[in-house]
Amino acid sequence: MLSLAIAIAGWAYLRLTPNPVIAAHFVQTLTVPISTTGLPGDEVARVADKQAVVVIDVPRSGVAVEPREVRAVLDLSGRGPGFYNVPLAVIAPKFSIKSLSPASVTLDVERIEERTVPVALHYSGNLHGNVVVSDARIQPATATLRAATSDLANVASVRVDVPLPSEPATLDAMLRPVATDEHGAEIAAVSVAPNLVRVRAAFVAAKKSL
Repeated sequence: MLSLAIAIAGWAYLRLTPNPVIAAHFVQTLTVPISTTGLPGDEVARVADKQAVVVIDVPRSGVAVEPREVRAVLDLSGRGPGFYNVPLAVIAPKFSIKSLSPASVTLDVERIEERTVPVALHYSGNLHGNVVVSDARIQPATATLRAATSDLANVASVRVDVPLPSEPATLDAMLRPVATDEHGAEIAAVSVAPNLVRVRAAFVAAKKSL
């Protein structure tokens, strides 16, 4: 009976106690944003891949890893404008990395440039109504654009949208100028300074033709 009890106790210990070799770790998959480092202030990187999938080996005795504890970083120090394929580095000092996707990222580094252009008025609304513009002024009359080289190349104009009133009136307001492409669509990647300009305009009754 004693031998049977010892055998059962030994079986229970081996069956119920976690194997330190097999069960010491578990795998966790995280999706983290890709960030860049090392770029000077007058350059910008265009990265197609925005997120990385990281598989880490975590001690089973530990708690689940928070995504904020893991960083996927592209080091762009000293590269300058051009196309590159850069290896992706994972910063997770407490954990072992089992796999990473993508392992490298193709990107384009561009110079950030500035350009000063005139600001134009763009009238909207009832363009064929009984009101016309007799006088209009913008202050300041120019704006400074700042963006990557390819974005600046797409700028066709900088304009302020002014709605036409339904009857004679005057306008004195601070309005936002926007950079637009050849189709009149705003290019959000281009910053415009100042962000507001003063527009003063007079709208008078249109002369009726006889």
